[in-house]
Amino acid sequence: MPAIRPALAWTLVAAALAVGAVGWGWRGVVLAVTVLAFLLLLQFNRVVRVMKRASQMPVGRIDSAVMLNAKLEHGMSLMKVVQLAGSLGTKVGDAPETWAWRDAGDVVVTVEMARAQVARWTLERPGDGVDPTSVPDRPAE
Repeated sequence: MPAIRPALAWTLVAAALAVGAVGWGWRGVVLAVTVLAFLLLLQFNRVVRVMKRASQMPVGRIDSAVMLNAKLEHGMSLMKVVQLAGSLGTKVGDAPETWAWRDAGDVVVTVEMARAQVARWTLERPGDGVDPTSVPDRPAE
């Protein structure tokens, strides 16, 4: 489910309360508050499920960094990234907010967050540097 911007969320809350009050009086307001409380409980339940699953894995460890790299998108929330990774990331830096996940092959995905959303990410494999002894100086004849 895509995230809703706070201004839009508060506008929807005000609209629900207004429609409830105009349409059904105090009973409508009670209904609107009940529905809003239910929606907040659903969101809270979703966060708890993600954190429960993430708590079962070591911090910063994932099954496949390449798969996480392939599933990342600009604008994702940190909760969605944790849901995809299946574990909490290791905090690498504060400015910009940076998190990292590592798999068994020491492949690392580093995610930079800006305004609570994914701004950029990198995939670092061990031995990404080219070994000069493995590249021939001239083509084979």
